[in-house]
Amino acid sequence: MQEVITFECTACKNRNYTSTKNKKKNPDKLELKKFCKFCKKHTSHKEIK
Repeated sequence: MQEVITFECTACKNRNYTSTKNKKKNPDKLELKKFCKFCKKHTSHKEIK
């Protein structure tokens, strides 16, 4: 049940990171603080489809 997910910067809306997660064990959307190379600072990134 591993599925590839994409993370989008909440500030500039660029899609920077990809990862995998188990949809059965974690049905809710992830939100992580990661470095955005376009904003040049750490911002929160939300999971998108």
